[in-house]
Amino acid sequence: MSLEDEVAALRQEVAELRAQARAATDYVAISNLQRIYGYYVDKGLWDEAADLFAADATLEIAGRGVYKGRERVRAYLHKLPTYRDGVLYNHMQLQPVIHVDGDTAKARWRAFIQLGFIGGEARWGEAIYENEYARIDGAWQISVLHGYITYYTEYDQGWNKGGVKLLRSTDGIEPDEPATVAYEAFPVAFVPPFHYPNPVSGKAR
Repeated sequence: MSLEDEVAALRQEVAELRAQARAATDYVAISNLQRIYGYYVDKGLWDEAADLFAADATLEIAGRGVYKGRERVRAYLHKLPTYRDGVLYNHMQLQPVIHVDGDTAKARWRAFIQLGFIGGEARWGEAIYENEYARIDGAWQISVLHGYITYYTEYDQGWNKGGVKLLRSTDGIEPDEPATVAYEAFPVAFVPPFHYPNPVSGKAR
């Protein structure tokens, strides 16, 4: 191998290593972003959660319609329960599958939910997120948050007794657009669409 060829090979290797390092850094940053969102939601920190969204982001949860723009996301979040004594509102962000493409990314997450109010309901729940992200001014932001609530069930009954029907509206606010996917939660069998094909077979689902 000539010196020129060796230098070219080394440059190629360095470029590949830089790309791998950037991809790893982006994976961690997006993971942290989504998990930070979950911690803010846990405690009803709605302004902090809204600030994680891009200015032109969209939010769609539980088939309640689409909210367009960061300030509409903020308005929606402020209609959710206030964190106070006697309220449990945990939304744990789990099982990320993240694909980064330059300055954009897509990810699938599972949220495990504990919801309860002293003297009121106490529920288990789960959501599957199919989200999108954008790197804006050097920072990753949520550009699309789409949460499919797959089940709610009363804590004292368990899922073998069935599920709680999804609410299709939020008191005090109307969406900007109707829901993009019509579905029902457990006990109806529904698989939220995947943003990625099977990595082995290449087949989409």
